[in-house]
Amino acid sequence: MLMNETDEQLYESFLHKGNEEALLMLIKRHRGSLVLFINGFVNNMTVAEELSLDAFAEVAAGPTFFSDKSSFKTWLFSIGKNLALMQLRKTIHTEDIENVSVAGDQSPELDILKSEKNRLLNEGLSKLNEDYRRILILLYFEDMTHEQVSKVMKKSKKQVYNLVERAKKALKEELIKMGFENDFIV
Repeated sequence: MLMNETDEQLYESFLHKGNEEALLMLIKRHRGSLVLFINGFVNNMTVAEELSLDAFAEVAAGPTFFSDKSSFKTWLFSIGKNLALMQLRKTIHTEDIENVSVAGDQSPELDILKSEKNRLLNEGLSKLNEDYRRILILLYFEDMTHEQVSKVMKKSKKQVYNLVERAKKALKEELIKMGFENDFIV
């Protein structure tokens, strides 16, 4: 069953057996998060969606630099980052980051509170510098390890750890400015 296979197993199945369902499963797993990650660079959801499709097209074309030294997700996000940086070189125009809300399966009141909390968190993240925002998204929203983040961002692990601490401190300061109570913020 495809759902139980790792990303790497799915990619191997696509490459060596021509299993298009495996590629579709990879797209289903990672497209949304890749779009949000790319949007952190280009600040335009439409462009981010297009670039995510381009990233998957590169993946489908075959491994150019994929190796067992990194995970499929790290490789995919590196492709997305490179495409976003190329896009930024082409254009200077940027738009505000769109708010993303997460719907839950609980009460409508709790969903509204979560949605507002997510909106405020996204607003706080949008006020951070790009490196801080990206590193927090990769670690806490994409569940990447520090090692994976260091590969995606092309920084040493020590730089990543230092950047994370500074990013968390900066986000905490922004959230306090926005009205969050200090003891509420971890």
